[in-house]
Amino acid sequence: MGAEQQVRADFVELYGAEPEGVWAAPGRVNLIGEHTDYNDGFVMPFALPHTATAAVSRRTDGRLRLHSADIEDGVAELRLDDLTPESDQAWTAYPAGVVWALRDAGHPVTGADIHLTSTVPSGAGLSSSAALEVVVALALNDLFALGLPRWQLARLCQRAENVYVGAPTGIMDQTASACCEAGHALFLDTRDLSQQQIPFDLAAEGMRLLVVDTQVKHAHSDGEYGKRRAGCEKGAALLGVDALRDIPYTGLDAALERLGDEEEVRRLVRHVVTEDQRVERVVSLLKSGETRAIGPVLVEGHASLRDDFRISCPELDLVVDTALAGGALGARMTGGGFGGSAIVLAEAADVDTITKAVEEAFAAAGFTAPRVFEAVPSAGARRLA
Repeated sequence: MGAEQQVRADFVELYGAEPEGVWAAPGRVNLIGEHTDYNDGFVMPFALPHTATAAVSRRTDGRLRLHSADIEDGVAELRLDDLTPESDQAWTAYPAGVVWALRDAGHPVTGADIHLTSTVPSGAGLSSSAALEVVVALALNDLFALGLPRWQLARLCQRAENVYVGAPTGIMDQTASACCEAGHALFLDTRDLSQQQIPFDLAAEGMRLLVVDTQVKHAHSDGEYGKRRAGCEKGAALLGVDALRDIPYTGLDAALERLGDEEEVRRLVRHVVTEDQRVERVVSLLKSGETRAIGPVLVEGHASLRDDFRISCPELDLVVDTALAGGALGARMTGGGFGGSAIVLAEAADVDTITKAVEEAFAAAGFTAPRVFEAVPSAGARRLA
């Protein structure tokens, strides 16, 4: 039984009636552009084939019923009028937060029965939470005929995560889940939300992109992410700009000099400004057909995240170092950091050798065995039935 049929059958068993529809929204991998989104900068994610899938029906009685096939728990029942930011510490905060954000923005959502399941690895830096948010938002947008464009759904999902859940994430994850196209990476300007779909068909060029999930879990709301964000905002304030996006790469040295002995802020500023420039370089290389040349840019990005932003960990560094020693074209950590996943760009012929080398290196270091899979640029959120 496929995911669509399974989630539909489970919905009937839970709620006693057929759902009005089934929707899916993917997780994402960020090719380049890390911690730039909340600095009004550039990012370049693409959607994974792994999705959150939801069977949904409308209610008219002001109640929200939520169930997940992936959590050992019964159906959670909530009253819409009782939804309050940061009141829910469970997984239900993500779908409930979307309902709250839609209603808070004035959209007439009167209740819903929702059953969810997800194949996006949780805590792996692949946006499992954004996938949950976007699939619920898309379903409710369709069922209640709200007429909201994809970028606006992404904004509302970000608000749900920022305000309702209490995690200070940027706009990239939700936009990637809502707007990505198969066979493309999404070049997104997070200031004005302008988008370019950049062809990214590695298989056609004899390459693969691996995701290596280190199995080291991270949580954005644990404080370190928020600390980095606050440091970036402090840097922008000290430099007299709205956001670090406004510091040109050619003006970086002068900006760092002006920050004087603010060493931590200097490191954060240096990462964001150079990372924005790396995104632009990758876009240029892909547009000119020089896909293999993005490898060294990915490596530069990892060094910056490790040394300046200081959000890597021994497991992520081991993936990158081992993959590069094994002949990878490029590698870097991806996602929020402090665990999660790394990506490895490699020739197709080298994938097995690199995978084996990484697995052996983890075993030798006494780390939990990593999960390795191929990342194929896939479609964004969609209605399945």
